[in-house]
Amino acid sequence: MQNAQFTFWRKLRMKKVVKFGGSSLASAEQFKKVGNIIHADSSRRYVVPSAPGKRFSADIKVTDMLYDCYGAAEREEDFTEKLAAIKARYQEIIDGLGLKFSLDADFEVIQKNFAAKSGSDYAASRGEFLNGKVMAAYLGYEFVDAAEVVRFEKDGTFNAEVTNEILSARLAELEHAVIPGFYGATEDGTVVTFSRGGSDVTGSLVAQAVQADLYENWTDVSGFLIADPRIVKNSKSIETITYKELRELSYMGASVLHEDAIFPVRKAGIPINIKNTNAPQDKGTLIVEATCCQPKYTITGIAGTDGFAAITIEKAMMNSEIGFCRKVLQVFEDNGVSIEHMPSGIDTMTIFVHKDAFEEKEQKILAGIHKAVNPDHIELESDLALIAIVGRGMKSTRGTAGRIFSALAHAHINVKMIDQGSSELNIIVGVRHDEFKHAIRALYDIFVLTQI
Repeated sequence: MQNAQFTFWRKLRMKKVVKFGGSSLASAEQFKKVGNIIHADSSRRYVVPSAPGKRFSADIKVTDMLYDCYGAAEREEDFTEKLAAIKARYQEIIDGLGLKFSLDADFEVIQKNFAAKSGSDYAASRGEFLNGKVMAAYLGYEFVDAAEVVRFEKDGTFNAEVTNEILSARLAELEHAVIPGFYGATEDGTVVTFSRGGSDVTGSLVAQAVQADLYENWTDVSGFLIADPRIVKNSKSIETITYKELRELSYMGASVLHEDAIFPVRKAGIPINIKNTNAPQDKGTLIVEATCCQPKYTITGIAGTDGFAAITIEKAMMNSEIGFCRKVLQVFEDNGVSIEHMPSGIDTMTIFVHKDAFEEKEQKILAGIHKAVNPDHIELESDLALIAIVGRGMKSTRGTAGRIFSALAHAHINVKMIDQGSSELNIIVGVRHDEFKHAIRALYDIFVLTQI
């Protein structure tokens, strides 16, 4: 009896923030799954919903419908039917849930603001705003408009400090609340959105504000997979990953969680659990600051992206010329081109950049390099891909780089570049675009399949 009471009061004191993605809230059926998940754990007290996603593969996300509708309004076309179609999507959910609840007044306001051309950010944000209202009515929770508690500056930059102050004060008064994701507002009420997928960020901000014990991010996959399932079929999942590992993988293309969602909870030391709405019994992936838990495999994950170009600069005695690298890098900076990696030798250095950004200013940059350092030779290579092999287990495991080379050599893949971070947390290799997927499969095989 005492143990049961202890468990009850412990759960009552615990705070979990739960964010649900668009696929989790695409229909009344999905809403019911979400309701069951929330009611199954009394500590799930603060809910952050996205806008309704696709109900089936050929469907259209509500956010895209809103962009289309607002575009018609900006062109001063009749957007009545487009807005009615959006309203019908919400009404289908409301009817399916059996709610005596209406969004009529909200759609009247939206119609007036669209006609007044209130901005594309305002238009896009209405998907989360309306879904938040439906969710609050369904759960019986308080609705908190994100425009009142998530603060942006007039230039569109996010103000984390003021947001945390306002959000903390508001939610301290509420035992349960629904806060729509993806948007906020300036002090004068002008709505501003985060980048696409920004509901993840809102969930993280709410978790920080209420000092949550856990931030659960519910989507349509059971956590992170070691490799992209479109490239590696039946890829194994990652049970536990650190913030640092996640940052490395996200930067190289792994896309389960919005990249900026890590920072607020990392600062507060709050773990994130990526869970599957359609399989709530699955453990998912736990994202933590640090862990003594040893990874099952040497690596935690493999991620990559293509579309890179390499500029190799050769000059005899380059290593003894003071300021050589700085002068080369200054040319790229002056032309607004970001550098990804810069492996170098005694008489050579190679700059890896995004191909699209470089091609626009290619000849100007090459001329600038000649003028700055007078090289003996410059060689260009495009259609390259970068692959990151990431894992906290690599630091304590001998021969990791050797296994990478062995796997790629056995697969007859030529390595264009290799770069190991000083933290020994990741190794990045460059390969040709047409060998990109083949390389990821070869690396997965040697680090995962051979350890099973």
